Amino acid sequence: MLGIGFAILFVFILIISFIRRYKRCPSDRILVVYGKVSGGHSAKCIHGGAAFIWPVVQDYEYLDLTPISIEVNLVNALSKQNIRVNVPSRFTIGISTEPGVMQNAAERLLGQGLQEVQDLAKEIIFGQLRLVVASMDIEEINSDRDKFLSNISRSVETELKKVGLKLINVNITDIHDESGYIDALGKEAAAHAINEARKSVAEKNRDGSIGEANAVQDQRTQVAAANAKAVDGENTAKIEVANSNAERRQREAEAERLAIASEKVQAAKALEESYAAEREAEVARAERERSSQMADIIVPAEIDKNKVEIDAEAEAEMIRRRAKGEADAILFKAQAEAQGLFEVLTKQAQGLDEIVKAAGDDPKDAVLLLIADKLPELVKLQAEAIKNIKIDKVTVWDSGKSKDGKTSTANFLSGMYQSVPPLQEMFNMAGMNLPEYLKGKDPENPAENNEETKPEKSQKSGGDEEPQADA
Repeated sequence: MLGIGFAILFVFILIISFIRRYKRCPSDRILVVYGKVSGGHSAKCIHGGAAFIWPVVQDYEYLDLTPISIEVNLVNALSKQNIRVNVPSRFTIGISTEPGVMQNAAERLLGQGLQEVQDLAKEIIFGQLRLVVASMDIEEINSDRDKFLSNISRSVETELKKVGLKLINVNITDIHDESGYIDALGKEAAAHAINEARKSVAEKNRDGSIGEANAVQDQRTQVAAANAKAVDGENTAKIEVANSNAERRQREAEAERLAIASEKVQAAKALEESYAAEREAEVARAERERSSQMADIIVPAEIDKNKVEIDAEAEAEMIRRRAKGEADAILFKAQAEAQGLFEVLTKQAQGLDEIVKAAGDDPKDAVLLLIADKLPELVKLQAEAIKNIKIDKVTVWDSGKSKDGKTSTANFLSGMYQSVPPLQEMFNMAGMNLPEYLKGKDPENPAENNEETKPEKSQKSGGDEEPQADA
């Protein structure tokens, strides 16, 4: 019995839990079931029905359908004519119950507060309202309010549906512009209506005067007929009738004069007021043209000025960077040349050090090695000194042999060759001694060939010695 009681209690609790998970949606709300829902959607929206919320895998929330009133005061909106317009308005919106739009509301507005929804809708309305104002002229906005409201409703509602909202009502309270163009249009319309009314009054007065003149004409005709019948009457009656007629004509003339003067005065006043209204309209139109010219000329000029400044700054920056790059290139080139010169000098110093070491650390022997390396080049330079001398014509008066047994021609050629500095003289000028095996032997003075030639002696006799064949 105890087990049966527990089973009944468990079943009862289970039924109560299922009943509590069955949710009914009120008419002023949308039931949003989210979690694991059928159809591959992120949420399931129900309006005017009920649904069972599965435990653990599903949950639910409500979206309120209460209308939201938003005050949107659009200021300095630019119209199609580049005139700034103020459009104070009030919009009434609410969450839409259309299937697709309701799904957007569940995805984008679920869990949002009333103030957050108002701010979001207000931003959307501001943007679309500016677009509508920018696509219409001032005259069209002011005169065709139905078209203006229709454009606003169509543009705003399309954007609101993307976030799950719908536009319920639009109320434009009044429209103003900074230049006073709308006020000028109103004054122009009022002046036109007043002038039409005054024209109608003047025409009615004219018709009254014409009727009065016709009545006077009939009266005179009847009086004349009566006078014609009373011709035979008494002269006193005739005089009284004549006096009466004269007074009547005088009064009629005065009345006619006053009527004509009054008509002219009224017509002049009507023209004066009409001209004043036209003058105000022209002033407003001139102001509008000035604003349009400023927008068409001054604004593009300022844009061009800013562009020129930006281009100048960019060009200056490019010049600075190019100059910096050229300076870096010059510095890099100078560093590379210095590094190369340093390497050349270092290698030369190492080579000279190796030559000295090869000569047994004797500088003189090292110099001899360098001389031996350059000797063919020195001999070649001596030979080339007179090789390319071009002599067009040589005239020699040869009187025979001289004291030393040589002819004048031989002495001439020998003197030319002696003008080339010998190797020994070149070494003496450099402060060095020519090695013995490079000096050669003097066949005429064998004794001197065995003695060491001193730099002073070579310096003294260098101009008198003849060049040797070996040198």
